[in-house]
Amino acid sequence: MAHNNQANLSQGLKNRHVTMLSIAGAIGAGLFVGSGHAIASAGPAVLLSYFMAGTLVVLVMRMLAEMAVSQPDSGSFSTYADRSIGKWAGFTIGWLYWWFWVLVIPFEANAAAAIINSWIPGAPVWLLSFLITAALTVTNLFSVKNYGEFEFWLATVKVGSIIVFIVLGCAAIFGFSPAPEVNGVKHLWDQGGFMPNGFGTVIAALLTTMFSFMGSEIVTIAASESKDPERQITKATNSVIWRIGLFYLVSIFIVVSLVSWNDPRLAEMGSYQTVLQVLHIPHAKLIVDIVVLTAVTSCLNSALYTASRMLYSLGKRGDAPAITRQVNKSHTPVYAVLMSTAIAFLCTFANYAAPKAVFSFLLDSSGAIALLVYLVIACSQLRMRKRLIAEGKPLSMKMWCFPYLTWAVIVFIIAALGIMAFDPNHVHEITSTAILSILVVISGLIVTKRRRQNSLNAGLSSVETN
Repeated sequence: MAHNNQANLSQGLKNRHVTMLSIAGAIGAGLFVGSGHAIASAGPAVLLSYFMAGTLVVLVMRMLAEMAVSQPDSGSFSTYADRSIGKWAGFTIGWLYWWFWVLVIPFEANAAAAIINSWIPGAPVWLLSFLITAALTVTNLFSVKNYGEFEFWLATVKVGSIIVFIVLGCAAIFGFSPAPEVNGVKHLWDQGGFMPNGFGTVIAALLTTMFSFMGSEIVTIAASESKDPERQITKATNSVIWRIGLFYLVSIFIVVSLVSWNDPRLAEMGSYQTVLQVLHIPHAKLIVDIVVLTAVTSCLNSALYTASRMLYSLGKRGDAPAITRQVNKSHTPVYAVLMSTAIAFLCTFANYAAPKAVFSFLLDSSGAIALLVYLVIACSQLRMRKRLIAEGKPLSMKMWCFPYLTWAVIVFIIAALGIMAFDPNHVHEITSTAILSILVVISGLIVTKRRRQNSLNAGLSSVETN
């Protein structure tokens, strides 16, 4: 099935695949459903939460693009951490990021299965979860072109749905809708003001919304499998501002303008379904279910792809079993895909067979990984830029206001992690992620030490032989 374990990945992703992936990479079920919880918590001021989280993502993407344009790699920031901070850092962040996406697989599969189960009540959710994951594993096994094509159409549905929602929402705001009584933007302040629950809830919502954007960085991993990675990464990075502005800020603005932030339906049904119901759009639940199912399937598909590519990169650097860097005739890392899926299946099994606390701990253990990844990207860029400047290498894409904005991002993320540590709603995530991170760091230090010792022994043997 697999051949030359030193072979590289293919360049089967077309420009339109990477373009659509960059546009829709950060759009998951969190926008359609999860945003309702954030609005119910912070009120209309949730717009500030999304603005701050979006600004952080724009800056982090710019830093990542600077490194990725000069050195495209399927390991992305894990490889850059390895080169600029140390072997242990690349090992640690690579495995933590892999773990994050492996946990996304059963989580999203369960969400997709629950929607299908509401249409076909007799079908067991666990069986549907298994079948959905197995089907997407097959599409990821054959070639990256299959993944790209499948993701292209899923992403097209997501983007199209949001654009239709924005058109309907804007029409309603200006008084052109099936519900003429729903218009204007009075809900931005009529229920206790713009910030009804204080600035503390805005910060709490920020921590939630930040994870909605996780996935923007996938394009720097995928671009390494396209024919023109430098152009694709530059294009994706330059468009990230309008993507976040349009898909998140405009969408959420429409929701908080047309629906009272304390409407109980927001937390129960999600923001999009609530707005469609308020506007008397027929079959609102079915429409949103289809869109969310598409978004969840897309996220699951990308999770499988991302986890396998990160595992492949770890294998190439000697930080994962050698089998993970083997590819098939289509240059797909089959064993990296299968190993990622196998662990995802075990997590799915834990969700149904083990006590609830087990799966809760597994989910919590990935809670702060997004922030850790962003922190490592910022630290890597800080050190790598200095090294590239010292070597006199030109940079076609640069981080703005270096090093001040880079340091601002580092300070902001450390502050956010500190706030999470003292927030009762997030302290479990910090604790679980800290335990996992410490175990991975220790493993990384052991592997690095053993690798160094093996290299030393090989060098001594060579000297003795000569």
